[in-house]
Amino acid sequence: RAKQFIGKLMNAMPNDRIGLVLFAGKAYLQMPLTTDHGAASMFVSSAGPDAVPQQGTVVSEAIRRSANAFNAAERRFKAVVLISDGEDHDPEAVNTAKELSEHGMMINTVGIGSAEGSYIPDPATGQNKVDPATGSAIISKLNEEELKQIAANTNGIYVRLQESDEAV
Repeated sequence: RAKQFIGKLMNAMPNDRIGLVLFAGKAYLQMPLTTDHGAASMFVSSAGPDAVPQQGTVVSEAIRRSANAFNAAERRFKAVVLISDGEDHDPEAVNTAKELSEHGMMINTVGIGSAEGSYIPDPATGQNKVDPATGSAIISKLNEEELKQIAANTNGIYVRLQESDEAV
């Protein structure tokens, strides 16, 4: 659903630059800002949960990595679309967003998932991922509150991804 949303979002902004940061326990700039939407589509199509080796969710690092993709001297036109379930293992995400908004960054957040949560499949085993410490299956839940706070603190908006066209 996230890939479908990103494709439709790129189509809705044909003249805008696009960059891609993938994150889980670490954040990686997959593709720097470019107007080449064809290349962006290829990067998006190859993205997936197994693209980041360190599991977890560290939203503040993803936000910082996104900020680094922009020209630091530019104080405007820095918009980020953060697509996440918002389940964060890092308490600094909201504070990082506030800090970066002072440098002209707007973060629009898109919540994906459900409040009840769902299991995370492990492509290597075909089973659900388990917490090594407890041995129990990991359930990822949508944390709308954090995503709403990040957006509000940066003059962005929050949208829950249920239907791609409506979210775009």
